[in-house]
Amino acid sequence: MPYLMALAIGTMFGIGIFLVLRRNLLRSAIGLVILSNAVNLFLLCCGAYDGVTPAYTTAPGPRADALPQALILTAIVISMGGLAFVLALLGVLAHRERTADADAMRGLRH
Repeated sequence: MPYLMALAIGTMFGIGIFLVLRRNLLRSAIGLVILSNAVNLFLLCCGAYDGVTPAYTTAPGPRADALPQALILTAIVISMGGLAFVLALLGVLAHRERTADADAMRGLRH
């Protein structure tokens, strides 16, 4: 199972990097989302602990750690806010320049 998770995370990283390096700005934004999801999955797999009892109970025994889950939930919320901001900027830029291709935009050149 760890090999399958490593393969899935590596594939998501590869797809995310491939899409970030594209000329189309919308595909780059989608690649950024896939890349952030790969990072979240990596952190969850690294921080996962197979505890016998839930994190917030009074039962004795080794507990599951809730900190990685809380950090990843925070990262998901922040990345969704950042994605909404980037998509709003891309919408304004695409409306102004009439294209989503980074090479065709006149305002981005020096």
